[in-house]
Amino acid sequence: MTSREISIHAVPKRVLPIVLGFLLIGLAIVAPAAPAAAHEVRPAYLAIEEDSTGEFDVLFKTPMRGDMRLDLSVAFSGKVEALTPVVSRATSDAMVQSWRIVALEPLAGQTVLIDGLQTTMTDALLRVRFADGDTFVERLTPASPQATIPTGQSGLDVAVTYAVQGIEHILFGFDHLLFVAALLLIIGDWRVLIKTITAFTIAHSITLTLATFGLVALPAGPVEALIALSILLVAAEAVRLRRGETSLTITFPWVVAFAFGLLHGFGFAGALQQLGLPQGDIPLALFSFNVGVEAGQLFFVGAVLLVVAGLRQIAAIPREALAVPAYGIGIIAAFWVAERLHAMFG
Repeated sequence: MTSREISIHAVPKRVLPIVLGFLLIGLAIVAPAAPAAAHEVRPAYLAIEEDSTGEFDVLFKTPMRGDMRLDLSVAFSGKVEALTPVVSRATSDAMVQSWRIVALEPLAGQTVLIDGLQTTMTDALLRVRFADGDTFVERLTPASPQATIPTGQSGLDVAVTYAVQGIEHILFGFDHLLFVAALLLIIGDWRVLIKTITAFTIAHSITLTLATFGLVALPAGPVEALIALSILLVAAEAVRLRRGETSLTITFPWVVAFAFGLLHGFGFAGALQQLGLPQGDIPLALFSFNVGVEAGQLFFVGAVLLVVAGLRQIAAIPREALAVPAYGIGIIAAFWVAERLHAMFG
């Protein structure tokens, strides 16, 4: 073995950051382009909200590519009458349609179909909110493009629905995953890894809970920009580590994980607010969503560890490659910072 190579067995504590970085560099490169390049990454969204008059406001958002939108439409199994014409407006990546309806038969118990979804490769999120605060959320897929609105959801239904939404949010939340990846780049000991992941979990659970109950609020734009900045800062710390330098983040990564975890909790809260919460089961829905987020996060970390365990037996890593993953994640984070600041002030 030459001096320019590092044996995997000789430095087990540094293998995880290196291989993890290579595994995630592809994710980092693909992530910012994905929403603009594929319909499949951006699901459709159908929200039906009842007001005090017993009528419903409908908002239907479908992905677009250029001037073309997915050919989707909404259909109800029972008698529903439109009260207003459909008003359409295009955003940078979607067509948003809104109109008002009255259900001549109770909406609870009816089946809602997104016609055309079965011929696509995208999903759709259905959210129904009644005037009494009861909320129904369901993910529709090409294989199952319809859902029956229940007359009432059991506690188990609520728990499963929101846990699944939490898992999906973290696994498709590339910025949250890259933050965890950037942290792992500076961690070389499993005990430190446990402390860091636990600190991040506790912190974002705190702000997620506070924001959900309306005790603390921050605007979404600055939060998203600061989340991207947190990834950039931790990636920069990983580069410092490769240069042999030290800092608070490198020495005590769990402290920084906790601080930035408070910020990421507001991002999770924004996703949960979009879903809505069943008024009678808010604590259960909140707990289940948080459990789902943690399950997705642990799945991500566990999958990486399993891959690393396999590669540890066969790989030799050039010393020059140590900083590449940190730079890659940092570049993507810098792009996100600029993009989100432009969305705020552009």
